[in-house]
Amino acid sequence: MTGRPAVVGCVGLGAMGGVLASNLVRAGFEVVAYDAAGPARTPQGARWAPGPADVARAAATVVLSLPDGAVCQEVVRDLGAARDRKVTHVVDTSTVGVAAARVLSAMGLAYVDAPVSGGVAGARRRTLMVMYAGTDEDCARVEPVLAGLSDRRRRVGNRPGQAQALKLANNFLSATTLAATSEAVAFGRAAGLDPAVMLEVLNASSGRSGASADKFPSEVLTGRYASGFSNALMVKDVRLYLEEVRRLSSARTMGTVTGSVWEAFAAAEPDADFTRIYPFVAGD
Repeated sequence: MTGRPAVVGCVGLGAMGGVLASNLVRAGFEVVAYDAAGPARTPQGARWAPGPADVARAAATVVLSLPDGAVCQEVVRDLGAARDRKVTHVVDTSTVGVAAARVLSAMGLAYVDAPVSGGVAGARRRTLMVMYAGTDEDCARVEPVLAGLSDRRRRVGNRPGQAQALKLANNFLSATTLAATSEAVAFGRAAGLDPAVMLEVLNASSGRSGASADKFPSEVLTGRYASGFSNALMVKDVRLYLEEVRRLSSARTMGTVTGSVWEAFAAAEPDADFTRIYPFVAGD
């Protein structure tokens, strides 16, 4: 980046948002950041702002990484209402659902729907997938910021909500394969198989998935259960998926089963890491 660094705002500095803000700093942006939890989460190289309105006055583009659509709407409302604001564009990396994205896109700021997949580790490696949707003009305007977030990104549609739909489909598949792999490994253990050997063979066979290739080796077999994504967030995403499925009258047999498993897990172990579904399913 030549000349004076462009200023980008970041609101939401949790496990994912903090890494995304750090990526922007390393990409050469001047980052002005805010989180409701306070300044302690501000990544090195970023500048703390006392509130969303201060971010709005400092940066033309603001990246959101927030827990749900209601919080996003509150923040976007504050950004748009700020006196002497510079902000014109919002890049929303949160998973908010299709309906919320449509509401957010009509709140007065140019809105690019840009949820992410790949976890905190993927964000640190810059292998995070940023799937984004918006008008040609809005996407072109924020492309340098998207490039600052990750080396992997794909425009998936021309209107906000389409990227949310793809993210919900992705997380439904993630939830389903993790629960199914948990059940399969529990079965193998009961039959006397070594889970590590099972995974080695599964990952060289047709049963391979993100769960068997990533989550089980890194979180389950090690006993870490520290992926940085909670079962509460997964339940939220599966609920949003099922809401859209019902609205579109799409097939939902597997969705109903997957949803019931995750609802039971979240009720039994509130806010546990989502990879702990294995001992829940296995009855350990």
